[in-house]
Amino acid sequence: MERIPLIGLILATRLEAGPLIEAFGLEARGEAGLPVYKGDGIVLVISGIGKTNAAIGATYCCAAFHPQWIVNLGAAGSTKASHGLGDVFHVTKVVEWDRPLLSSKGPRLLYPHVLRGFREAVLATQDRPVIDRSQRKAIEPHADLVDMEGAAVVQAARKLATPCVLFKFVSDTPDHESEADIVAHIRDFGPAFCRFVADSVIPALR
Repeated sequence: MERIPLIGLILATRLEAGPLIEAFGLEARGEAGLPVYKGDGIVLVISGIGKTNAAIGATYCCAAFHPQWIVNLGAAGSTKASHGLGDVFHVTKVVEWDRPLLSSKGPRLLYPHVLRGFREAVLATQDRPVIDRSQRKAIEPHADLVDMEGAAVVQAARKLATPCVLFKFVSDTPDHESEADIVAHIRDFGPAFCRFVADSVIPALR
């Protein structure tokens, strides 16, 4: 297949992806059962929530479209009260929290590509949502943010030799333990995050 100079965006949900689809004028394509949207220099895959879905989405994007970059975007919980709702972070390290190394039992650490000039954070990924304060406190010494996809996207992109970067916005903090609140915050803060991606992240990659 001819290489297409694209940037591949991987997001978990339509709620997170909607403002980007609108901002870039992306059009839906029927692709292997995955929601895929394509436009000028952008292909966006809505993977679904969780590590397996994220790995499938990133793998498909790499194999089918051969993007120059894979970019995992979306909402993340904060383990720290100092990180407020809507704050945007560039992930420099990912801890796969629920899959430690078998040999040493230590944390499995992953390192995506890093772009300079952005506010940085460490992300912990696991398949169960981290919502209550005690869960966040346990992870807080190791990571600033928590999500359910980042580690899988990094690993899939690495397997397929595609550079990968991650950007997340805070949708909930230790003060927010309601799933309804989290959904509302994604709806409230997602559009500003998508403007940031369009204005700052995509130009930096090009």
